[in-house]
This record gives sequence, structure tokens and C-alpha cells, in this order.
Amino acid sequence: MSLSGKDKSVVKSLWDKISSRSGDIGAEALGRMLRVFPQTKTYFSHWADLAPESQQVKKHGAVIMAAVGDAIGKIDDLTSGLSSLSELHAFKLRVDPANFRTLSHNIMLVIAMYFPGDFTPEVHLSFDKFLQNLALALAEKYR
Repeated sequence: MSLSGKDKSVVKSLWDKISSRSGDIGAEALGRMLRVFPQTKTYFSHWADLAPESQQVKKHGAVIMAAVGDAIGKIDDLTSGLSSLSELHAFKLRVDPANFRTLSHNIMLVIAMYFPGDFTPEVHLSFDKFLQNLALALAEKYR
């Protein structure tokens, strides 16, 4: 699913509004994923505390959203721009790529919770398309 020029503009505009809270969004999204989809905990079994409010979850949630922000800066060529991150997740971390969509769903949910007035149906559609493309780019090295 390709992103139109309008989609890209909508995504960048939303990021401008939410980036100051991106760490909070990431922490909440990751914490929700770990709680609602407990099978995802296997990737973090080396952490002492997997509770949504733990420092490790908060820190990694911020890392995830920093990567989302980086991807927005590479929105015109996500596959090349995220090649090293795709390689890391495919070969070193061995994350099931289905989890990228699971996390994307949680990210959108949290954005809608934190920014209900800004998360219009149009924004929802464009950001969902972006996250789908992001997930595909991250899964590229699995092929």
C-alpha cells in the first residue's frame, strides 16, 4: 500500500503534534502490547520487570518511538532507510514480523487516546498506511 503525497503530509503533521510525547506514547503502547499479547514477552525475557510501568518498558518504548520518528524522516524510502533495523530484528533479535503490526495497532490506539481531537478518520487512515509500510520495511530482511 503506497503512501500518497497527502498521506505523507498528514503523517508528518501528526508527528509534529505528538513528538513531544513520543516517549510516553511508546511506553504505553509497548506496555499494552506486553499485557494484551503476552506471547510478545518472550522477546524481552532478559528484562527483570515486564510491567507496563517498569523503567525498561518505558525506555524501550521511547526507543521504538524515536525509530518511528526516524522512519518519518525516511518516509520516501522506508525499505532502504530502515534496512539496518530490519536486519537487526530479522537476524539478531529474531522477532516474528507479525509483531510489528501488533505494536502498530497499539501505537495508533495510544495516539488516539492521547490526541483524540487530532486523530481524525483521515489521520487514522494515513497513519495506519504509514505504519503498515513501516512494518513491511522492517520485515524486508525476512524474505
